[in-house]
Amino acid sequence: MVVKKIPQRMCTGCNIMKPKKELIRIVRNKEGEVSVDFTGKKPGRGAYICKDIDCLKKAFKTKRLSKNLEVAISEDIYNKLKEEIENEQ
Repeated sequence: MVVKKIPQRMCTGCNIMKPKKELIRIVRNKEGEVSVDFTGKKPGRGAYICKDIDCLKKAFKTKRLSKNLEVAISEDIYNKLKEEIENEQ
C-alpha cells in the first residue's frame, strides 16, 4: 500500500508547518488584487494562515502577510479573514 504524501505549508503568523488543508490561502493575482482563496487553486502568489485569530493578528501586526504577497493588505481583506476564522470556530 502506497502512503500518500500530504502537502505541507507554513503559516505566516506562527511559522509552523501544517497540512495545506488546515490553512487558509490568501492569493495575489497578476493585477495585484488580493483575495481569500478557499479552494486553494486560484492562480497567483499565495500565502497561508492558520484558522486561528492569534495567528492572523500576529501576521497582520508584523506585516508578514504583506511581505509574503509583496503588496499592501487592505483592512477589508483583514476583516474578511477574521470573519471567516470566527465562523469556523
